Amino acid sequence: MISSEPIRPESSHLAVLALLADLVRINSVNPSYDGGQSESGVVNYLREYFERSSIETWQQEVFPGRPNLIARLPGRDASRRLVFEAHTDTVSVGGMTISPFDPAISDGRLYGRGSCDTKAGLAAMVFAAASLKRDGLVPPCEIWVVAAADEEFSFGGVRRLLEELQATAAVVSEPTQMRVAVASKGVLRWRIECHGKAAHSSTPQTGINAINNMARVILALEEDNAILQGATHPLLGNATLNVGLIKGGRQVNIVPDRCTIDLDRRLLPGEGIPEVLAHYQSLLDPGLDAHFETPILEDEAFETCCDTDLVRCALRVTQELGMNSMPVGVPFGTDASKFSRAGIPSIICGPGNIDRAHGAIEYVEICQVEQAVEFYRRLMITFE
Repeated sequence: MISSEPIRPESSHLAVLALLADLVRINSVNPSYDGGQSESGVVNYLREYFERSSIETWQQEVFPGRPNLIARLPGRDASRRLVFEAHTDTVSVGGMTISPFDPAISDGRLYGRGSCDTKAGLAAMVFAAASLKRDGLVPPCEIWVVAAADEEFSFGGVRRLLEELQATAAVVSEPTQMRVAVASKGVLRWRIECHGKAAHSSTPQTGINAINNMARVILALEEDNAILQGATHPLLGNATLNVGLIKGGRQVNIVPDRCTIDLDRRLLPGEGIPEVLAHYQSLLDPGLDAHFETPILEDEAFETCCDTDLVRCALRVTQELGMNSMPVGVPFGTDASKFSRAGIPSIICGPGNIDRAHGAIEYVEICQVEQAVEFYRRLMITFE
């Protein structure tokens, strides 16, 4: 049982926790999932928060009623812009065994849906920017804090942002346990469909069983998986393929005339999506009536060189704060790859462990939220 401790904004430590708790209380489950609502509740809250700090904001509509929020701190060099971005939406609360929107503190953790992924990072970025304004500090570069919609489904928020954004570099918050991630796997999702011929189950020889044919496809994919293990990256490990869904048949006494599988392929830097799809197409037996549907999701991997100004500055800040300064890679997709493809050097760094995200019991370590505030604040005032 998680006991709820009072959260009072009596110090900087408690103030950022109070901000995070308020964000967790707001249902911002992505509307594409069960129980989803607009992210506008978080946007409205943060807009008022920034207004109280006399920080300029504006909204950018992504989908009807689902905006991005952008906050701006002027810098000494208006020609350079450093973006801090975190998403406002969460996954669904189905299967949770704690109250999702009733933030509770216990054993140095704050619990609730989105606490880890990624309202903790969002709160830390917002709080760090507001602290600069409060202390009268003007950063070297213009600072944007972006609260982006729709990361958990189709990356709609960051795509909309990049339609108008020019930036020098970007910091994306996702749960990395405050390690600086300079690479992430990409993701490709698509569907394969096998067609057969329906017949009565008492005379199956008169039909063509689409499920049997799909079994041959899956076996070919499994054999190829062994070869796939040879494709590795020093920070990301192996490329992977998973068959996550299978559907087929109409009823037990009918030879199935259709079967589909949904696949999830995690990509390494340098892998092109057309080439990956062409490889899997070549594995299909020409005698099977099978075809690929248009990919459901395409997101290439990204990698930022450790010699870039952003990475050097970020690693220097981690050293100054006594944090682990070895760069890492992460296996999950984020908004960072979209910044990278737009030519904006990016890193991923935020509080929390990805193993706690999307779970039945989601939480973030409070000490990492505090580290995040210091990390983002110092990066804001030292990156030139």
